[in-house]
Amino acid sequence: SSGINAEYGQHVPDRIERITRAIEQRDFATFGEITMRDSNEMHAVCLDTFPPIAYLNDTSHQIIRSVHKFNFDKGTVRAAYTFDAGPNAVLFCEDRDYSELKGMITNQFFGDKVTQLIECKLGCGPMILK
Repeated sequence: SSGINAEYGQHVPDRIERITRAIEQRDFATFGEITMRDSNEMHAVCLDTFPPIAYLNDTSHQIIRSVHKFNFDKGTVRAAYTFDAGPNAVLFCEDRDYSELKGMITNQFFGDKVTQLIECKLGCGPMILK
């Protein structure tokens, strides 16, 4: 879709600046909202192509709804999602919400809908290798 792609591209520099600032300021709510909006918009662009490209499946949409309910219950953005080029969710949260979010995903989806959970944490930061 040339219309959506053109409009989408106009917002990229501002979005990069805002998400960079959110990361620097450790503002998870802003980081999470931008991440989810960006994911949603990218998948909307894919659906607006001809023929449409639909990467997300029913489980993907259920995970999106669950993350939004999690955030609604918390009163702010405490978890965020994005998706790779496929139906695989990548979820972000801070340490304080990790166990609860993992439990929610495991209880709701693990088994027949989600068969693998890969857990990652931040590394130790940049290092000089000799």
